[in-house]
Amino acid sequence: MSYAVIQTGGKQYKVKSGEIIKVEKLADSKPDTKIEFKEILAYGDNKMIEVGTPTVQGAKVEANLIKNSKNRTVLIFKKRRRQNSRRKNGHRQEYSMIRINKIFSKDGKVLSEAEKKSKPSKKEEPKKEVSK
Repeated sequence: MSYAVIQTGGKQYKVKSGEIIKVEKLADSKPDTKIEFKEILAYGDNKMIEVGTPTVQGAKVEANLIKNSKNRTVLIFKKRRRQNSRRKNGHRQEYSMIRINKIFSKDGKVLSEAEKKSKPSKKEEPKKEVSK
């Protein structure tokens, strides 16, 4: 199973094709759009690995943006005891949920590709034989 280490939003993620991950919100992006990550730090599989210095030139990862949203509220509560001083604040971090589609090597070859999502087909009932 091939994987890649990408860098986005100041963080590094180890991704595989078909995987769904949450990353820092991607600016100017709308749902169901294709995104390319060009900052690939490393890629490989069980047998070989290619590590960049600091990035691998020519390697890229393609993904689809599923949605942009906000995480749950994190409460920040500060209190100074015996001084009747308290402060309550909340924060909701924005994120983008993406699905990794393809991982490309530095020479443009596809290392791994996610399986296509197929629509569930209606099950046909077997025809009953009518005897006369």
